[in-house]
Amino acid sequence: MNSIINSQASDDFNRARNKARFTNIFNIINPEKKELLSYYDVKNITKPKSQTYRGMQVVNINQIIGSEGRYKDFSKAFLPKKEHLRQRWESIDRAHLSDVILPPISLFKIGDVFFVRDGNHRVSVAKMQGTMSIDAEVVELTTEINIEPQMTKIDLKNAVIAYEREQVIKEYRLDQMLDMDTIRFTSLGRYDEMLRHILGHKYYINQDIKREISMEEATESWFTNVYSPIVEIIRNENMLSRFPGRTESDIYIWTIKHWDGLKWKYGQEYPLDEAVKEYNQIYGKSILRQISDFFKKILKK
Repeated sequence: MNSIINSQASDDFNRARNKARFTNIFNIINPEKKELLSYYDVKNITKPKSQTYRGMQVVNINQIIGSEGRYKDFSKAFLPKKEHLRQRWESIDRAHLSDVILPPISLFKIGDVFFVRDGNHRVSVAKMQGTMSIDAEVVELTTEINIEPQMTKIDLKNAVIAYEREQVIKEYRLDQMLDMDTIRFTSLGRYDEMLRHILGHKYYINQDIKREISMEEATESWFTNVYSPIVEIIRNENMLSRFPGRTESDIYIWTIKHWDGLKWKYGQEYPLDEAVKEYNQIYGKSILRQISDFFKKILKK
């Protein structure tokens, strides 16, 4: 009987590894779709506000989408990616085949999804065997970001960016002062950074007049006299073609920082258009460079 179970466990691991390899090939263009999420990455992106021990629960196994420490060892479907996982994986599978009751796993919960603290191999075997739920000890972290099981790290980042945008618009009613559809960022924290630019511009204007200007006046002045001239240069230099996946708003933030550095180095009169052009030459990528980076990314995966 033991030899049969051992053989079955070995076959199960081989099937799981083959599925992992197939998934890797199938998602070669979009490798992030097969990646298990890192608990710490998700925590850093969503910035949970509190942590509470929730005790023992029965958890839907399809809601487990990441791991604290073993996210590189398993695929998003919790298929084993490395041969060195075989011994531990097969021992868990043998216990499953022999109806041995294993201790509960340990999970973090963020939103409606879970991340493995302890028990990655048990989750992997359970999913491979078609188990629908699993006993777990749960610690919950609260966040206002809606996290769904199918999300990739990119999806999650975009959800947080959308949330940041909504909060800034709601608090300062920027949509009543600006056409916010023309201002889009692809990195975290940029809407707050834009707001600091507006408030800084407001402070600068107020140095030369006695009355306190309104937020609406400052915002309109920033858009007309700071943001729009830089965006015009970005368009004239065709910079979006050299920064794939980025927006004019992204490049605005980067070039402002670059310009500030140049002014400290060469003097406050350093021309804005020269700063933008220099940034484009230093950091922009040619088409050949973009193609080369694309294939390097695929080969790395």
